[in-house]
Parts: sequence; C-alpha cells; structure tokens
Amino acid sequence: MLEIGVQTKNVIEDKDPLKGFEKLKKAGFTCCDFSLNAYPLNGKTYVLGEKNFFDQTVSELEAFFKPYKEGAERAGITVNQMHMPYPVYMPQAAHEINDYLWNQAAPKSMEICAFFGCRYIVVHGFKLAYYLGSEEQEWEQTERFLVSLAPMAKEMGITMCIENLYESIGGHIVEGPGCDVRRAVERIDRMNDRYHAEVLGFCFDTGHANLVGIDFESFIMVLGHRLKVLHIHDNDGRSDLHQIPFTFTRTRENKPSTDWEGFVRGLRNIRFDKVLSFETAPVITAFPEALREEALALIAKIGGYFKDEI
Repeated sequence: MLEIGVQTKNVIEDKDPLKGFEKLKKAGFTCCDFSLNAYPLNGKTYVLGEKNFFDQTVSELEAFFKPYKEGAERAGITVNQMHMPYPVYMPQAAHEINDYLWNQAAPKSMEICAFFGCRYIVVHGFKLAYYLGSEEQEWEQTERFLVSLAPMAKEMGITMCIENLYESIGGHIVEGPGCDVRRAVERIDRMNDRYHAEVLGFCFDTGHANLVGIDFESFIMVLGHRLKVLHIHDNDGRSDLHQIPFTFTRTRENKPSTDWEGFVRGLRNIRFDKVLSFETAPVITAFPEALREEALALIAKIGGYFKDEI
C-alpha cells in the first residue's frame, strides 16, 4: 500500500526531535526520508585535520541518533529511506580525504541506516564522465565504491539506491550518472545477481529528470521492480529548486513544467507500492514560520492526490 513521506531536514530539530516528527504526523505523513546528509557539513568534511561528524565511533553515532529514532517511533513515523552524505569521492581531492569518505563516512552511514531499521539508502553516483573521458569509466569508479559496501548491505538487509543525476558543464545542464535507464537496469541486475540479494536499487528523482528532459513514464516502466524510492520535487526546468509539485508552468495557460501525468502513469503501470517521498526541504524555510505547518500539510495532500491517481 502506498504511503507518503518527506525529508526531515528543516523540520526535525536536534533539541527536540519528537516535536518535529509529530509535526510530520499531524501534516499527514507516515514515513520520512531521514536527512543524514545534513549532519556532516561539506566544508568540514573536506578539511583535513578538523574534527568531523563521522570521527565518532558507531556507538557514539547511535547514541547521538537515539532520540531521533525514539521520536520517530513515538510519533508513528517510519524512517523508510535516507540519503548518504555526498559526494563520497572527489577526483582532485587529497587521497586522505577520499580515503576518509570511502572508509569512514560511507560505512558509518550504513551503520546508522541499520540502526534506524531503514531499508533504503540513496547514494550519489560519481560525477566523473567529463573528468575521466567516458560514462563507462565513471561507472567503474562508482561500482568499486558500491562493491566495497555491498557485503554490509546484504548483511544488514539494506538496498543502496543510485539515482538519476544531472551535471553542469559550461553553464549548461546535461545528463549525469544514472540517466541511461537501460544501463542502470543492467548494472542493478548484475550486482544483485552477484550477491544473491537486493543490494542495489534505484531512486527516481523527478526534479533531476525534468532538468535533462527524461520521459518519466518510459523511464519508470523500464525500471520496473528496481525502483525502490522516490525523490519528488518540482522546478522550472532550468535550476534544481526542490519545490512543491505543480509550482511551475511552461505557459500562461498553466501547463505544468513537469510531466506529473507521465509520473503517475509510470508508477501505476509498474504497480509501485512503496512510499511517495518528497524531497522538498527548501520549501519549508521559504515560508514564514507561521505558515510552515500548512506548507507541510499541502505537500502531504499532494502526496494523497498522487496516491489516489496511482
């Protein structure tokens, strides 16, 4: 049965996680995308010699997140997915930084995911095609990273999900990792066959798809059962704005800039039965404090609309 979820970023506060989870429940959500990527600030992650979030032991990290886990449980919110901090590899960074990201941040993210009892964790593929010269070499690096985590994923019952990304080249938005759906399907199937488990799946990001002109319906239908999680958000087709669906139009006649009809048809055709999860954290802080709960409720209602249509 379809459920509705949203990011915890800009809703859940460190000082009182329960209060934030109760806001989600009141708004109409039953699930959440826990914003793990919000904790290690990028500027700190990539500065050698400075204390970082993932310097903590697994026990310390679990103790830190215990109030969040308990708050979600008390409020009746399921942590169904989370996002690994990104990037987890930078081609021009010092070896020590990439070693830290690969061997500390990534596996500890998996441990946190397991601590929450979360089934899915989204991993950004490496944006290396223009640096290495080909998409195939780009994937080789991403695959090495995923393979390093696959045994943990299998043991913990976690599915890592790659997503369709975009790249900005010379001021233009172009396709990034994960935009060739048939290659993605082949790679997911190959890795899962190798480990005899669903260690790899796919996260379909509507905003990224809109930026690069992906056909929503056909992309989703080719993915089929490999589609495990969603990042639902809207934009104007030019910038990655992470706004509420139906916010942008292409014409004065109000035709949506994003193909929500194709999105619904695709999910209906593959009988998607998981979580309609919104990646709309920037929306919350865009509204005045007095209107933020109403904004959350609107997002949840749009999720209900999608659910009914599917």
